[in-house]
Amino acid sequence: ARIAALIRRRRFDGNKVLIINELTIDLQGKSIHSHNKSVDFTRKEYDLLLYLVSNKNRVVSKNAIAEHLSGDNAEAFNNFDFIYTHIKNIKRKLVASGCQDYIRSIYGMGYKFEI
Repeated sequence: ARIAALIRRRRFDGNKVLIINELTIDLQGKSIHSHNKSVDFTRKEYDLLLYLVSNKNRVVSKNAIAEHLSGDNAEAFNNFDFIYTHIKNIKRKLVASGCQDYIRSIYGMGYKFEI
């Protein structure tokens, strides 16, 4: 956990709050706001969104996402349905809160957080 926190802080230059247009991510409070209104995310959804944001404008493979969310258990999954579900839920919640849909599906490769 400490190593993950160090890596996360380094990726975001020590910032405690990320602001991407109308989207605000509080790294300390682990909360997400869109247009200054709180958006409820599960822990996995929050972790996945943060992972995509930390790799913004880069394609992240489904294998990399599975490994990030499940750690060593990633090989135990024989499909990526849980990733599709998390991505669908994140996109739905962001759009419902009035936020732009930043997550793009890249066919056969993975997902990309585009700004």
